[in-house]
Parts: sequence; structure tokens; C-alpha cells
Amino acid sequence: MSDKTPVLIVGAGPCGLALAATLTRLGVTVRVLDAADGPGGGSRAILLWPPALDVLADIGVLEEALSIGFQPRAMNYHLSGRRTVRVELDPRNRPLILPQEHTTRLVTAALTRLGVTIERSTRATDITVTDAGATVRALGPNGVEVIEADWLVGADGVGSAVRQQLGIDFPGEQVAVTVLLAEGTVDGDFTRDELHYHFGHAGPLLCAPLPGEAVRLATPVAPGTDLTAETVQRLVDLRGPGGLAVRELGTLTTFTSQERIAATLRQGRAFLVGDAAHTHSPIGGQGLNLGLSDVRNLAWKLAGVVRGQLDESVLRTYDPERRQAAQETVRVAALLIRLAVLTGAKARLRNVGWGTLQRTGALRRLYAPLLAGWRARYPQLLAEPAGPARRWQRLPRPGRSALPAAGSRTPSWVPPAGADIAPGALRLLTVGSVPDGLVGATRALADRWAPLVAHDQVDRGGRGFLLLRPDGYVAASGSRREDLDAVDRLLTRLSAGTSPVPGTSAHAEPTAAASKSG
Repeated sequence: MSDKTPVLIVGAGPCGLALAATLTRLGVTVRVLDAADGPGGGSRAILLWPPALDVLADIGVLEEALSIGFQPRAMNYHLSGRRTVRVELDPRNRPLILPQEHTTRLVTAALTRLGVTIERSTRATDITVTDAGATVRALGPNGVEVIEADWLVGADGVGSAVRQQLGIDFPGEQVAVTVLLAEGTVDGDFTRDELHYHFGHAGPLLCAPLPGEAVRLATPVAPGTDLTAETVQRLVDLRGPGGLAVRELGTLTTFTSQERIAATLRQGRAFLVGDAAHTHSPIGGQGLNLGLSDVRNLAWKLAGVVRGQLDESVLRTYDPERRQAAQETVRVAALLIRLAVLTGAKARLRNVGWGTLQRTGALRRLYAPLLAGWRARYPQLLAEPAGPARRWQRLPRPGRSALPAAGSRTPSWVPPAGADIAPGALRLLTVGSVPDGLVGATRALADRWAPLVAHDQVDRGGRGFLLLRPDGYVAASGSRREDLDAVDRLLTRLSAGTSPVPGTSAHAEPTAAASKSG
């Protein structure tokens, strides 16, 4: 039997589920296969930084997530000598502490409401990818099915079968640190709505409150350390603030991590997202966040191509954009884990450095936004390497308007898209007090390219216009009519070979196709 689907997703972890839900909301039919017989349990990834929360908002589960988890007010770095470096987390930089099992459950429920059934206990084998699509032999409870798909996405974790069967290398190295992780009830005097990192002479200890009464403890140990409640209590006494009593442990394990990035995140009509694409130390809580940002980057591009609005060339940008983000995240995680396990004089020097960064304000200005993900930048949108053969024209950088350049994060002062703007549309935003002629020209350009582009307006933040991507990045900015002409040329190249249609409504909601379940 042969079945056809526009997008086949292998893997039903948070990233695969989020991609399936996002694509379905954008009107794309998907199928989701997963080798496991049910969702993974346990807290696992617990920190969701604001860009990841945007993905939950796209799916429609953010409010419920916020009601289950909690947002810490600060990160405290307790240094030897009873000195504490405190990093305040303002609302823009504040993560949500939500155990991964809850994230998975919320996204699964959203996917079910959208009419998509996860095909459990189904392994993807004999994967082949050609210029025309992908073919997968699926082994499931009802036997063997050969699935043909226009596009394939591997979201099946660090040991990705998709990555391995496509022959994509996964270069990198093992992190030479074994971490003990325990979760349970901890009695004692410490603030329960903040994160605590203890850096004493005996080694580091993380103390992270979870929703409810549980607390996560994590600390490096020697390989082969006995996993007992007594071991945990001894390490907490040795490395913690004192006065903490550990009881009722629900989780007690050790883990090691790797630092790897796939040799390519795209091979023809196949893509890798999440841990299938990259992995690193979980310190700083970046792993799931990086994967969900993969999802947000890929979803609008792939949906636009499947729906016939965007040229396939836009998919070439997925690998360089997300590779750059992965490389930066792996570098930061590698630095943080190596700083955490320093001992002796090097540890004392680290602690002095933390104090200096606090006094200068660098922790508040730079460190929190770095962890939150706001400092991530992309190469100029859709720009090929410089030279006469490049496909995408390089747009002018903003001048006196002081607006963010292409590849920057969408500014915090830009409001979310209203209900009248179609999901997946680019927003052409008139900013500040600009001449009526530019406002009219901006609106006319958006109308010409509807429904690919929708017009919006905000009365602050500089003077000019912003072309905003659906994934929270600036595609272009400027303040002159010539800049708008360059945007028009970009949209011509970006579109799927169709001419703009004057007068077409920019606000049509795409019709969600019924998803195929096996």
C-alpha cells in the first residue's frame, strides 16, 4: 500500500509535535510517526525561554502552560564566601519552568484538537529522498506501509534514525562530565520562586524549584557514583547552602551529554530539527529552546512552499540560519559547563569574574538576554553569498531611521500580529511618524502582495518600515521609497513565481486541511 502526504514528521517529542501543530494551523497536511508506544515521561527539559514561549503561543497553548508552570524572578549565583551574584529576570527575559512532560501533553492535546493522530509504535525504515520527495517504509502495529511524502522532517532525537539512514554525519565530542540529577521534596530555607546555582569550594550545585513542591538538584559526580538518597543528601550538605533536607526523591539518575551538530540540517527534501540536528550540555536550559526555534524557522517557510506561495529556494536558508544559532548555543553551553566544574584557583578566578560582571551591569544587560535567546542573529534574510550568482538581492541597511537591520530579532515594542493578519504572513509594518506618501506606498505594497504580506502600523520605535518574518525576525527595514522598491524586488524573488495581485485581501485565513492518520 502507498500513501501520499505533503509533510511526514518522524518523531513525536516536543519539537516534532510542535512542528506538526504549527504546520497544521498553517493549512498543511501532516503525518507524525513515532517509534515509542507513548509519550516520554519525566521532567527532562524544564526551562522554556521567551522565544520558545512564542511557539506555544503560535500553537494556542501558552496560557495553559503559564497556568501550570511558574516564572522565576531571578537567577542567584552563590559564590564561596557567602557572596551572591543576583541576576534579575525582567518580563522579557523571564523563562517558564515547565517540566517537559507537561509541554508534551499540552502540544499533543493541541494536535489532537487539530485532528492529527500520532501514529505510535511505528518505526521509519528504508528512508530514501529524491528530488521529487521522500519514501519511508513504516513498520507499525498494522504491518508495513510505504509512505510517500513531498517533504520529510526528522525530529527523532539524538539517535535519529532519519539522520542515520540519510547518512548525515553528527560530528562532535562527548562532554567529560557526569551529572547527578535528583528531584523530590527539599526542606529548608531558600526562595522557592528563583533559581539557585551554588559555586562553593566543594563543587557546583543547582537547586531549581519545580511547579508544586518538587525541587530539581543537579551536581557533577564521578562516574559510578552510588545513586542513593544518602549520596544526594551528602552532596547537598557539601555543596549547598546548608540546612537543606532532601526527602521523597521521585527521580534519581546520572547523565552525560555531547556537543554535536549535524553536518547538514537539510538534505534535499529532508530536514532535521531539535536533538536530531544538534545536542549539547543542558546547562542554561537551552536544548529544547533551540529545537523549538528550529520549528518556528522551518514552519513558515515549508508551509509557504507547500501552499504554493513561496519559492523552494527559501528553504535553502534553513541550514545556514539554524546552524549559526546551533553553533552559538553549543559554544555558550560548552563555556558554561566548563566554568561550572572549575576547581581551586580557577574557580576562585571565576567567582571574581562573576562579581565584576555584576558590578558593571553586564550580567543584567548581556547574560540574561543571551540565555533568553534575544541575541541570536541570522544572516541577511534569503541572501546568498556575495557574488554575481547570488539569487537573493541584498537589501539596504537602515539609515537614519535607527530601525533594526535585517536578521535582527523583531523589536520588543512591536505588538503581536492581530487576528486580522493571516498566520504565516509577513508583516510590512509602518513605524513612527513618516510622510503620508510612505505610509500609502507601504500599504499599497502590502496589498499588492496579499496574502503573502499584510500591512500593520505602530507609532513608536523610529521612522520608516519593517518587513517582519513570521518567526520573529526582521526581513528588511528602511525609511525611503527606494528601500520599498528593494523589498518589492525581494518579494518577487521570494514568491513562487506568481505576480502580485492588486486588491487581493491580505487577511484570508488559510483553510486547514484534514490530516491523515494511519
